[in-house]
Amino acid sequence: MSVAGTYEFSVDTPMGAQSGTMTVVPDASGTAFTGTIEGSLGHIEVDDGSIVGDTLTWSMRMSSPMPMGLDCEAVVSGDDVSGTVRAGIFGSMALTGKRIA
Repeated sequence: MSVAGTYEFSVDTPMGAQSGTMTVVPDASGTAFTGTIEGSLGHIEVDDGSIVGDTLTWSMRMSSPMPMGLDCEAVVSGDDVSGTVRAGIFGSMALTGKRIA
């Protein structure tokens, strides 16, 4: 099954659960993707999106509430997604979600 789609997600952060919507748009080779994240912390572009089987890895740079680089990995299983977001000194946080389109 393709990992392409729109996902509603939640990340357990030190500031409480942060939720949003992520789009995943694979390239023609199916080994890379672009996308965006829209959520309570604003609009964030996906950087360096990679696809290996059902595993997505990407980075992103948030600016609010403080500038910070995030490294992410998630596994898509059917319409469910789960993984981690690594946020520097804040460590790893759980990510869960579901495909909505």
